[in-house]
Amino acid sequence: MTSLETAAAEDLPDGMPYHRETRHDPPAALLALQDQPLRRMRYYPDGAEGWLVTGHAAARAVLSDPRFIVGERFVRSPTELPHFFVSSSEHVPPGFFFFYDPPDHTRLRRKVTGVFTLNRMRALSARIADIVDERVAALRDAGSGADLVREFALPVPSLVICEMLGVPYADRDDFQRTSNDIFDQSLPVAKRNEASMELFGYVHGLVPAKRAAPGDDLLSTLAADADLTDDEVGGIGMILLLGGHETTANMFGLGTLALLEHPGQLARLRAEPGLMEGAVEELLRYLTVAHAGMMRIVKEDAEIDGRLLRAGEYVTVAPHAVNRDPSRFDRPDELDLGRDAQGHMAFGHGVHQCVGQQLARVEMRIGFAKLLEAFPGLRLAVPPEEVPLRTDMFIYGVDSLPVAW
Repeated sequence: MTSLETAAAEDLPDGMPYHRETRHDPPAALLALQDQPLRRMRYYPDGAEGWLVTGHAAARAVLSDPRFIVGERFVRSPTELPHFFVSSSEHVPPGFFFFYDPPDHTRLRRKVTGVFTLNRMRALSARIADIVDERVAALRDAGSGADLVREFALPVPSLVICEMLGVPYADRDDFQRTSNDIFDQSLPVAKRNEASMELFGYVHGLVPAKRAAPGDDLLSTLAADADLTDDEVGGIGMILLLGGHETTANMFGLGTLALLEHPGQLARLRAEPGLMEGAVEELLRYLTVAHAGMMRIVKEDAEIDGRLLRAGEYVTVAPHAVNRDPSRFDRPDELDLGRDAQGHMAFGHGVHQCVGQQLARVEMRIGFAKLLEAFPGLRLAVPPEEVPLRTDMFIYGVDSLPVAW
């Protein structure tokens, strides 16, 4: 039996609560909405009614259903800040498969899925370990009080993805600046669109040289694919460069902060290094740095959780709330590094699940293990409340993390 939502308009929440009261938890107002795993809400800026998903089962249903699509121009946001989808969907570069639906999404994504398999990522482990060792040494050389984000959290994934793609690491200041602007939801939409086109232009500009003199890197492989245009190679390269350093960098920074603020869990991990694989999954679940919501448009009427969602309506999945769903995870608001956190949605779900998730996992397992081994006395160099947070960013994290040992 399908039940239509009957709440009066004045009872609907105005968007998805966004601003956090604590460093590691979703907004309390968002968690308070979990009594209904799928509910109506108003979207900004015009108050149009759509849907918010905070329940794990409902999120899986929406994200795996082809009737919920991304290949449209989004003109509304689930929060008072312009959403990444809203700022980017008007200026989607060719090849930027994040904004495509099948079959176009399938054609482009399969060009890179074979590169990011777990076995291939494990084969890269030795090189990733070398990069981590180099950055551990750089952090040590910077001295007690150094910024872990600057010396470790950002360089590790940036170096890895640059080597994989064949992007000059020397250009990192420019592409990290444009990445930051793209994800900064406090910036005007025009500024973020400008940054998107600048980053696309940068990656696109590398393609002709890759075609002329290919190397042993992913951009060269893509450039040699007769099925792809230069524009498509540029768009694929852009999305991989963006995702390849932003999310893992923020997980390193925020994850280290979380461990230092949970000394019992940190001591357990030090005493039982075999917990690392599961600990990374728990940190991903507990922190969920992609916190701005995964937006979809209903392509045709669909029934989810006993509610009828109409064609044309917006739906936003709140992954940080989904990962705190008490019907899926026992004691969801506790960080428990011994927990089986499999099934979390930190990387999304369905056909748009993060293509680089296995790379991120390997980087974090190696990175956290070597960091904790190298600095047995690792601690914050400032009070926790003085750590600057990326509160208005599409990817949540810390701007800097001064540490001592």
